[in-house]
Amino acid sequence: MTRSRTISISVKRKTGDTFDAILGCPKKMMSDAKMCGDGWWSFSTPRGNAKLKFQENKSLGILDHVFIDSEAAWNNSMCVIPRGAESEIIITLTKPHELSDEQFNERMLEMEQALGNMKKIIELDS
Repeated sequence: MTRSRTISISVKRKTGDTFDAILGCPKKMMSDAKMCGDGWWSFSTPRGNAKLKFQENKSLGILDHVFIDSEAAWNNSMCVIPRGAESEIIITLTKPHELSDEQFNERMLEMEQALGNMKKIIELDS
């Protein structure tokens, strides 16, 4: 059975600004993050080297992305939804087959923390 988790956070910025800020977050969240010519971000994690690539569509608010580290490859659905002067960021993470349920639960705790950090960065960028 496939497991997934959807996480939602509210951000005190308009949708377009939130979208643009998310695209720039890797360099603000990981000190060694570098954008490569092929559109992939590369950086270090506690589990070794990793890379991230957005598959975005700004007009639809889509920020789907692939994240690959030494443990697994993740295909994540992510979108930014307008809420007046604010935005809602929604991300759905599906457990890669390579991870145990326990590892997935640990990664979800890490993801909640990362999204909290991303929220702070986005709101401070205004």
